[in-house]
Amino acid sequence: MTGIVGPWYGEDWRTARPIAPYHKGDGHVTDDTLMTHALIRVYEKVRDHLDAYAVANHLVPDLLSPRWIPELEAEALPLQRVFLAEKWIVARLHYGHMDPREAGAGNIVNCGAAMYMAPVGLVNAGHPEAAYAEALEVAAPHQSSYGREAAGVFAAAVAAACHPGATPDAVIDAALALAKDGTRSAIEAVCEVAAHHDDFESAIAPLRAAVEPFDTVGPDYRSPALGARRPSRLHAIEELPVALGMLLVGGGDYRRTVLGSVNYGRDCDSIATMSGAIVGALGGGIPADWAETVAEASRLDLHAPARALAQVAREVFARDLERRAAHEEAFTALAGDR
Repeated sequence: MTGIVGPWYGEDWRTARPIAPYHKGDGHVTDDTLMTHALIRVYEKVRDHLDAYAVANHLVPDLLSPRWIPELEAEALPLQRVFLAEKWIVARLHYGHMDPREAGAGNIVNCGAAMYMAPVGLVNAGHPEAAYAEALEVAAPHQSSYGREAAGVFAAAVAAACHPGATPDAVIDAALALAKDGTRSAIEAVCEVAAHHDDFESAIAPLRAAVEPFDTVGPDYRSPALGARRPSRLHAIEELPVALGMLLVGGGDYRRTVLGSVNYGRDCDSIATMSGAIVGALGGGIPADWAETVAEASRLDLHAPARALAQVAREVFARDLERRAAHEEAFTALAGDR
């Protein structure tokens, strides 16, 4: 693929299997974007750093509120569009009344929490460590193990990409400085291979081979093995390491990075969501023709959420300065100047 493609199964998208009733292709955004916009709306309400309780108090009600769903070409509850691993949030918090910080335990371990963590990185722009810590807290009601870890590392990568003068290599370094266990090992393995490629066509097979030892899903994505998506310190989700690998292959260019991620296949919308967010934060130049086509086809305002989040980020930064000054004053009064 070299750009936006037409709808799969043409006019039969409502009934054709296995994607019915979703209108795939044709510029329609997927659940990654829906969840990202939902998290931005939570930031708009809280207007500060988020925690697991913000997910329970604000994200869950948002998933139960009617929204325009482009893939359904209808208004519906976002809960009806998202994957079962995301429905888990509502089931555990709204119906199960679980402790928000513990609700993610027991869910399948996948990229579900990581795929919408870009806003956390932007609110903590330039501060990967803070983005990592906040994303781990926000992901707690949704994921555990390496799924939650990937959410933290992805948010950190976005925050690192916002730093003036940042490069793809600097983003990888920031991610590796924070990543733990199998996630760190997978990123190292994939990025070591990616460094030897500058076109995505030749990189796809080597990147898959590099991440495969850490991926529990297996070669048949639609028929995962019995041990797939279970907690482990040895494994990683596939999507984040490959996204970071494609960031290196693309050399900071938006089109090359995203097209490489899409053509990789498998869970390619999430891979492209992650790599696109990072390369966008680097200033890779989002193609206007893509943005206009997606906005028109999906019937979404793609600029309003960005403006809203930018304003929230400014407000949160101002509060952080006040909190830091108060901390310095208290510590100096306690410990003195030395």
